[in-house]
Amino acid sequence: MAELEQDPLGTEGLSDFARRFRSGELTSEAATRAYLSRIDAVDHRLGAFEYVAHDTAIATARAIDALRKAGTDLGPLMGVPIAIKDLLAVDGMPTRAGTDLDVSDLIGNEGSVVATLRRAGCVILGKTKMVEFALGATGISSTRGTPMNPWDSAEARLPGGSSSGSGVAVAAGLCAFALGSDTGGSVRVPAALNGVFGMKTTTGVLPTDGAFPLARHLDSIGYLTRSAKDAAIVHSVMTGTPIVSPASVASLRLGRPTSYFFEMISDEVLARTEAAIAALTKAGARVADVDVPEAPEREAYFPVVLPVSLVAELGRARAEAGLGQMDPVVAQRVVSGLEVKAVELLQLEAKRTASRQAVLRRFDGCDGWVTPTTMGTAARVRDLEDPQAGLVLALGVTRNTQPGNYLDLCGANLPLPTPRGGLPAGIQLMGPPGSDRKLLKTALACEEVLGLPVLADVSAFLKESAPPC
Repeated sequence: MAELEQDPLGTEGLSDFARRFRSGELTSEAATRAYLSRIDAVDHRLGAFEYVAHDTAIATARAIDALRKAGTDLGPLMGVPIAIKDLLAVDGMPTRAGTDLDVSDLIGNEGSVVATLRRAGCVILGKTKMVEFALGATGISSTRGTPMNPWDSAEARLPGGSSSGSGVAVAAGLCAFALGSDTGGSVRVPAALNGVFGMKTTTGVLPTDGAFPLARHLDSIGYLTRSAKDAAIVHSVMTGTPIVSPASVASLRLGRPTSYFFEMISDEVLARTEAAIAALTKAGARVADVDVPEAPEREAYFPVVLPVSLVAELGRARAEAGLGQMDPVVAQRVVSGLEVKAVELLQLEAKRTASRQAVLRRFDGCDGWVTPTTMGTAARVRDLEDPQAGLVLALGVTRNTQPGNYLDLCGANLPLPTPRGGLPAGIQLMGPPGSDRKLLKTALACEEVLGLPVLADVSAFLKESAPPC
């Protein structure tokens, strides 16, 4: 049986990694080799990675170490080993976007986001798995494989999607942090189900060149990290802005939606959410009811707009010709997009525009909204085998996250403490468009009250068994 090396990031996060790296206590090569060893030891079962760049990662780490010894400092992420969602092009690595179809012409060369991380001195370990075309939030994919949620080694559970591999890789300690993308919850859902922090930036804050486009007007790049503190460091580097500090908990003014977001939530997740809100209130935060009548509009919008947008990107001919190679669920959604009339699409977009404008007033005097991130904890994969139950689960996964994309908000999943033997859950924080830095300040304040999450113990995955479904 292989041995599991210690996670180089430890429990102190990116700031402590930077301190040890600059002092010479830790080299980038040593950290990179440790993560590659952990990947080799457990990813044969977890299935988080689509592609692992062993040789390239080690060569890059050595070059970064040489720069440090020569007196060059590239910033707080220098030498940090990371993973990239397979939606984003990385020079020298294949990009599949979760599909067996050739879509390289739609992705192009390595884009601005990856280039920024390279300039910051990050070491790219490889590409993480994702749902085909990013069109799905359960994390299940019959084309490239479904990663296994690291919180249960005995039963395959939903990893969340579409940034499934990124969520699993961070939760399992297979990288220091990972990039994902979020069009309807694809960062926040896997973050919640795997017990890590996930940040969905406002659409347009980070460029999406070099990424497969699902819906250009909704797509946003996001981070999956160990904590809000780590996400604040990553966001600073990605945007070229100072690292934010926590807001004062006593100054926080949070809105609690009075409907929709707290409906159809499992008893466990609801109880843990209410306990978190009570803890924040006890620490001095003020929580007031807020009405968000626009939230249910997402139910009519996404089943139409996402398939249409995907067909528009693929082109009708390629979409129709490739149906037999697609995941059956994805193929069914693509077919639905082939028949949508322009008038229907325009009406949906007009309604969304009006709702985006109306909702801004509800943030007056409010630092953000707080809700459960998902309806429940990670369901068993086999629970989706029943068509009716599976449909309810699949649609419910994004019940609370899609309104954020629909209303053009920024958002984050803040993991809640996981009870012994339990599964992760998180609370969602949402802010108006462009308030990403303020949202991080709020998340940092909440994290100080609620505490840091404990990552999954993946030692059980060292045992040989059947590969994940």
